[in-house]
Amino acid sequence: MNGIESSHDGMVASNRKRFVKKGKEIPIDVLYEEICHGSRLHLSKAITLLESINETDKSAGQNLLKKLLPKTGRSIRVGITGVPGAGKSTFIESFGLMLAESGHKVAVLAIDPSSTVTGGSILGDKTRMEALARHKNAFIRPSPSSGTLGGVHRKTRETMLLCEAAGYDIILIETVGVGQSETVVRGMVDFFMLLVLTGAGDELQGMKKGIMELADAIIVHKADGDNLKLAKKTVREYRQLLHFLLPATPGWTTTAMPVSSLQNTGLDTVWETITGFRDKLETSGVWHMRRQTQTKDWFHSMIRDRLIDNFFAETGKKQLVADLERQLLTGEITVANAVDRIFAND
Repeated sequence: MNGIESSHDGMVASNRKRFVKKGKEIPIDVLYEEICHGSRLHLSKAITLLESINETDKSAGQNLLKKLLPKTGRSIRVGITGVPGAGKSTFIESFGLMLAESGHKVAVLAIDPSSTVTGGSILGDKTRMEALARHKNAFIRPSPSSGTLGGVHRKTRETMLLCEAAGYDIILIETVGVGQSETVVRGMVDFFMLLVLTGAGDELQGMKKGIMELADAIIVHKADGDNLKLAKKTVREYRQLLHFLLPATPGWTTTAMPVSSLQNTGLDTVWETITGFRDKLETSGVWHMRRQTQTKDWFHSMIRDRLIDNFFAETGKKQLVADLERQLLTGEITVANAVDRIFAND
């Protein structure tokens, strides 16, 4: 039998045009106007431009950011870190909802661990902060850490500026976890909080002293139910310990306080502490000085990033590094000799 003439699935070929969804480029002027009017959709699109590795997108994103710069700098920037399981996302949702309900506009920049396969976020804070994500005064942007030191995406600083231009007066930056590398967050926020758990007798010995010296407040979380009494004891322990540490901010005494996100207790005390911190530092001039120092540090950090990118972009550099790596592993040269050979070729 000769069979019948048809396509592979039995459907006759059609001349009808297929619908292909294409990303529509939005002019910078339109993005600027929409962001100034508080559009969360256009803010998301602008952040995507900044995070893109495409040169055209990067250039467009920088032009937009330059145009929006005069509208930035009017927010309170708060960094939040803590041990795994301390309930950072739960705290941020309860704290953010309290602020949003009182009329503040809250932006949450949640830094997630990166997938080793896709490079994207693997925790998905929008799913863990559903109530806050739905609030009209809130904006949540999960970003992959992409291997960046401190668990902070390279574009987090620029994203923060875009959120400020969109009218968000409180920026909350949640980091991956706690450790010495988390100190990078300190370099981009005004107020830095450390979330800890109760029963800190052993934890106080194991806690990194460095991260505690950077905290402007220590939040003893999950202070509710049967855990409340133990939480208050833990607060007293931390307050005693803080007397022996240098303050993280000149003119400010770091304190510890119990908070329950489940029962919404202590959240107002946290906000009063932050506003008191801002008022005191603005009066002394430390607030403005810290912002200037952070901008300079950011500038130097980007110089280092650009130098590394330019180095590997040079013809033959990747191959040279690969050859030297092989020699290092076979013991033919030392690390110092390998570095000298790289720069001897310049």
